[in-house]
Amino acid sequence: MALPTSMTAIAIKAPGGPEMLVPEQRPVPVPGDGEILVKVAAAGVNRPDVMQRQGLYPPPKGAPETPGLEISGNIVALGNKVTRWKLGDKVMALVIGGGYAQYALAHGSHALPTGQLPMIEAGAIPETFMTVWHNVFQRGALKSGETLLVHGGSSGIGTTAIQLAKNFGARVIVTAGTEAKCEACRTLGADLAINYKTEDFVEKVKTATDGKGADVILDMVGGDYIARNYEAAAVEGRIVQIAFMGSPKATVNFQRIMLKRLHHTGSTLRSRSVADKGAITLDLEKNALPLIVSGKVKPVIFKTFPLDQASAAHALMETDAHIGKIVLTL
Repeated sequence: MALPTSMTAIAIKAPGGPEMLVPEQRPVPVPGDGEILVKVAAAGVNRPDVMQRQGLYPPPKGAPETPGLEISGNIVALGNKVTRWKLGDKVMALVIGGGYAQYALAHGSHALPTGQLPMIEAGAIPETFMTVWHNVFQRGALKSGETLLVHGGSSGIGTTAIQLAKNFGARVIVTAGTEAKCEACRTLGADLAINYKTEDFVEKVKTATDGKGADVILDMVGGDYIARNYEAAAVEGRIVQIAFMGSPKATVNFQRIMLKRLHHTGSTLRSRSVADKGAITLDLEKNALPLIVSGKVKPVIFKTFPLDQASAAHALMETDAHIGKIVLTL
């Protein structure tokens, strides 16, 4: 069956608020070497999409201007040198952009089989799970029996980190901004949920760990949390930075790094090389996909919106009212 030549995609008219997201007609992309073309069934909405719309996170060179970093759907075209996949395969994939559209390109090595997963769940997995896997388990080297502190425990990243860490035998402490969010985190398996608006997370973490502190801290806040993370961390603790929802700048007493022998690292995913992302995908498939397929770990879906209501999806994300993931459906 011949593919259409044009499709609906969500454009960013100009940097600004959610109303800047508008449906437009765009050419259907053609897969290059190693790429697959996916007819999108669902696309996860992530904070970097919001930042891109605001003009704070421009797409890397060569990436589509259309936002969207994770998708699920059926493969409808194959580029040269694609060996693993065939037409009709159902996949979920990390994309460099272009997910908010009827069709999107992905590199074949950045796709995973969906199995029997509902497409809405599959569309909420790649970006979030790869971010958590790479940062908590690869960079943070979280081990069974250790304590993980997750800031933003009720976010898509947070709800994923809780489930994966618990399944790998870790103890999990989270921070969240309301009692409802704290309770949602506890329901997912968090051992302790701290309301950061009413409680001091440093004090609570130290009390919960008999003064030892957290072995791994996953932080998306930055700002004054950086110094507080150094206090909340255990000796030889690993702090992994994945975003700066507060500020990328802080005044910090770096003696804490020396005295506690701390490791403070960080990463972004979107600008990484094809090979890097392919390696993370493979490791995730080997270690975490079995948990997803068996239902032991699943994305928490808060709300779905049709593609042409992407602006409403972004408006909801900016209220911070959601617990888990927001997904666009086609």
